[in-house]
Amino acid sequence: MLARKDKHIGWLTFNNPARHNAVSLEMWEGLAYIAHEFTTDPDIRVVVVQGAGGKAFVSGADISEFENQRNSAEAETHYNAVSAKGMQALKNINKPTIAMIQGYCIGGGVGVALNCDIRIASDNSKFAVPAARLGLGYEYEGVRKLVDVVGPSFAQEIFFTARQFSASEAMSMGLINRMVAADALEQYVQQYAETIASNAPMTVASIKTLVGEIVKDEAKRNMDLCEKVVAACFNSEDFKEGRTAFMAKRKPVFKGK
Repeated sequence: MLARKDKHIGWLTFNNPARHNAVSLEMWEGLAYIAHEFTTDPDIRVVVVQGAGGKAFVSGADISEFENQRNSAEAETHYNAVSAKGMQALKNINKPTIAMIQGYCIGGGVGVALNCDIRIASDNSKFAVPAARLGLGYEYEGVRKLVDVVGPSFAQEIFFTARQFSASEAMSMGLINRMVAADALEQYVQQYAETIASNAPMTVASIKTLVGEIVKDEAKRNMDLCEKVVAACFNSEDFKEGRTAFMAKRKPVFKGK
């Protein structure tokens, strides 16, 4: 796993191109660590998640580890706990996250993408969840997240067929937000991230919080938290800066406080 910071953008890279960025147990641990570092870095306002090599985003779990790391129910439980911790850490990043998808996005790769807020893919990307070809059981949370994004019918189609879907099919299902020519993808995502980073960080973060609560079951929603983050925006220096800049017809300079 690689991490780098470019001004207000954090770049998180799955770096196993020889195996199409298949994820090892150690990489899941690295994901959790980097996600925590980006969450606690006040300079980072947007996180972009990508795969190294240009041929794959993430192609799922590293099958070469199955004999040693997933060879029993106990070992599988441990593996699932570590991978779930990595996924949860990615999901919990308190800033917008963008999955920049190029090439194969398979199995756990779809899970990684679904735990990002926005998914932007190249037009040559391929998507699949081949659990039914491997005899794997799929955890409730992973299935629920896919249903939340594409709906129950498309989620069942993806799992039942276990086939590869094109980027245009993924776009029609709502699995991705944007489809971009492969040679323009990185520049497009860079500009997209910069656009988000230039906006008021507290407002952006509050929307992420509110949407996260909205998609929960009603009984589990934290309405006090929702009111708190909205009030914080109105009480912020950035709100004053936004008003002042608007009246002066200039671009605002937000500080995230």
